[in-house]
Amino acid sequence: MESFDELVVQYQPMIYKIIQTLHIYKNQNEFYQTGLIALWEASLSFDEKKGSFTNYAYIYMKGKMLSQLTQNNQHREKLTYPEEEFWETIDSQELPQILEKETIQTYCEGLTEKEIKWVVASSIDQLSIKEIAEQEKVSPSAVKQWRSGAKRKLKEKIANHH
Repeated sequence: MESFDELVVQYQPMIYKIIQTLHIYKNQNEFYQTGLIALWEASLSFDEKKGSFTNYAYIYMKGKMLSQLTQNNQHREKLTYPEEEFWETIDSQELPQILEKETIQTYCEGLTEKEIKWVVASSIDQLSIKEIAEQEKVSPSAVKQWRSGAKRKLKEKIANHH
């Protein structure tokens, strides 16, 4: 079989043709790289007894690109909300609270889980130490410890940012 460089020259038009056939408009360079990798793998695993390399390479490259398309779509679906249905399910009064909670949680990086519970429960849910203790089934003094740790860490974080 020819060297890989010669294969690339020979099969480059096929890679672009597969990209076009699969209607890939975004990330064409990424799919071209996938095609090259697939061509390399096909050249290593090809068995001359089983037919022509051209057919094998075509099927192998197209299969790899289809797999990548599927993975990209699954990944994109995990990152996006089902747009309209999601926003329609949120009461307009809840939205500011959801955004507020997300904002507060960005400041909580580096806090323990219990310290974060205190921050969220006291600032968003407006719960007292006693109410948080009852909700979490711990003593009020435990919640006060969470509060003191959270306040100390948040003060240090704010001081370091200014």
